[in-house]
Amino acid sequence: MKIYVNINACKDGNGTKESPFRYINDAAQVAKPGDEVVVAPGIYREYVNPHNAGKEEARIVYKSEVPLGAVITGAEEAHDWVHTVGNVWMLRVSNSVFGDYNPYTTLIKGDWYFGPFVRHTGAVYLDDRQFYEVQSLEECVKGEVYIHSWEPQWSIYKWYTTQDGEDTLIYANFQGKNPNEEKVEINVRRNCFLPSKTHINYITLSGFDVKKAATTWAPPAAYQDGMIGPHWSKGWIIEDCEISNSKCCGISLGKYYDPENDHYFTNKHVKSATQMERDAVCRGQYHGWTKETIGHHIVRRCHIHHCEQTGIVGRMGCVFSTIEDNHIHHINNMQELAGAEVAGIKLHAAIDVTMKKNHIHHCTMGIWCDWQAQGTRITQSLFHNNHAPSEEIPLVPGGMSSCDIFIEVSHGPTLIDHNICLSKLSFKLASQGCAIVHNLCLGQMSSIGSGSDMPLKNGTMAPRYTPYHIKHRTEVAGMMTFLHGDDRIYNNIFIQSWPVKPLEVKEDMGFIMMDNQVQGTSVFDDFPTYDEWIIPFELDNEEPNMFVMQDYHFGKLPVWINGNAYFNGAKAWKNEKDCLINEKDSVYVKLLEKDGNYILDTNVYEILGKYKTSMINSDILGEAFEPEERFENPDGSTIVFNRDYFGNERGLTVIPGPFANPECVSNKLL
Repeated sequence: MKIYVNINACKDGNGTKESPFRYINDAAQVAKPGDEVVVAPGIYREYVNPHNAGKEEARIVYKSEVPLGAVITGAEEAHDWVHTVGNVWMLRVSNSVFGDYNPYTTLIKGDWYFGPFVRHTGAVYLDDRQFYEVQSLEECVKGEVYIHSWEPQWSIYKWYTTQDGEDTLIYANFQGKNPNEEKVEINVRRNCFLPSKTHINYITLSGFDVKKAATTWAPPAAYQDGMIGPHWSKGWIIEDCEISNSKCCGISLGKYYDPENDHYFTNKHVKSATQMERDAVCRGQYHGWTKETIGHHIVRRCHIHHCEQTGIVGRMGCVFSTIEDNHIHHINNMQELAGAEVAGIKLHAAIDVTMKKNHIHHCTMGIWCDWQAQGTRITQSLFHNNHAPSEEIPLVPGGMSSCDIFIEVSHGPTLIDHNICLSKLSFKLASQGCAIVHNLCLGQMSSIGSGSDMPLKNGTMAPRYTPYHIKHRTEVAGMMTFLHGDDRIYNNIFIQSWPVKPLEVKEDMGFIMMDNQVQGTSVFDDFPTYDEWIIPFELDNEEPNMFVMQDYHFGKLPVWINGNAYFNGAKAWKNEKDCLINEKDSVYVKLLEKDGNYILDTNVYEILGKYKTSMINSDILGEAFEPEERFENPDGSTIVFNRDYFGNERGLTVIPGPFANPECVSNKLL
């Protein structure tokens, strides 16, 4: 059955075409499996709380009648501004407007949030651009540039809030504009389209413009909300939507509310932060975290931008999902929020999650897979400008260093293939069990052999034990700290594109990171080959002695590196036997943009010449050490890397990098 909604109807109806509902949430209370909710163009200022679940064979579909014509927003227009001083105006809002959630008294804070607890989930918008919050009326009047902002020219637009009895007062510096004559909105609602109950399965949200909500900080051991989210359900499809201006997260594929483990460190302090994360994983299984009940979502063809924590966030609820063909950009550019949960896509426990054909740029970090990136694949994606626009912009206190892809404290198998990585740092691998195959990288690899343990004041290191799982399942198979290595690096192109600085040891999130500046695989020179590593284990000895071998059980794992090409001074692993090292010719790679279309301009394939390498497949990559799981498809089938970035067949000739042949890249849109 079709249910109709039209905000411009003259009165509330019954959902028929002749007498439509005026609000989407009215339809969401009656829609049943197999129903399609058709929403006419208009601005829907409401929170949609779907009441019923669909079925795998009979989904409930919410569809914008005109693509992006139906707007769901958590904001309200604000017209009654009173001029106070200089460029500053004041708005008085009765707290009764907000119900039981006032964004102007709700602070952004929680586990893994490293900024000061001074900013609110509320926001002020002028022409769909968010103002910067300050902590005093004096700062609001001054309207000075915020030195950490990636958009300093906009950072002079400020707002400040305080309480006056039963009212919220909002002061805003409009820099000479009259807010009563402009399009000005403020956050009112926490979410836009997200069920309050769990297990509201098999929902499709298609073609909506979703924007401006007072979402909360969403760390992994807490309830994770977003403007849109399935809330611990199965089988959602979020497609062809534009998602923007969330105070924290755009889409949440994340964790349910668990009162005994919600912001545990912030509220109780007595367990280490990593221990509460281990607790959360185990408690998740008690609360129904299985392959049969959770995940399997699809997020595709969405345009996600100008959110201040993440474009997409998820802890455990994201398992077995596909995130594809999305354009994600300008995430955390205001640099007001700081902590360990900020990225274009930030996932914990991305078990058998495939992220492919995404375009991610101008984010503090592109994709960050933290803990349990087992069976995770990042493929056929374009990354660029995922770093501050100027080296003169200082890192915000509590902020994270930038990169295209960060894999943290995971045991693998994690597969990163056929990507174009053009930012200053391509990969941070504070992890093990990663395969890097057929990528083009301008930025180097960092955090190799580091970033997994936390230094204590007594000089010792606190190791981080993280889980690994039964193959292609959520059930925990074991927990282990990090030996590092167990990485495979095949058929990539590495180009040194930024000046080499001395290797630095830095503290990041309290963890020690090796900040490598040299492009290429030489950063693995201290890691053994498999043949070197296996000798002490005496595989032919029928009476092995565990005490003799125990030191070797905690040594670095081997790496496999071959078939890569190195340019402009990029360095190869000392044991790489088959590679191309060109120190003579100068290689350039330029990303050209015109009217939103991108083309790669490069001479690398001309200089690569006739160098060829070997086809890679799952059997060559083998098994990640700890989970003993192959680098394979989620269904257990073999991957053969015979298709390139565009999907072209490689045939019998294999060259390094993401393209099957030089002609593939010439003047072709990325």
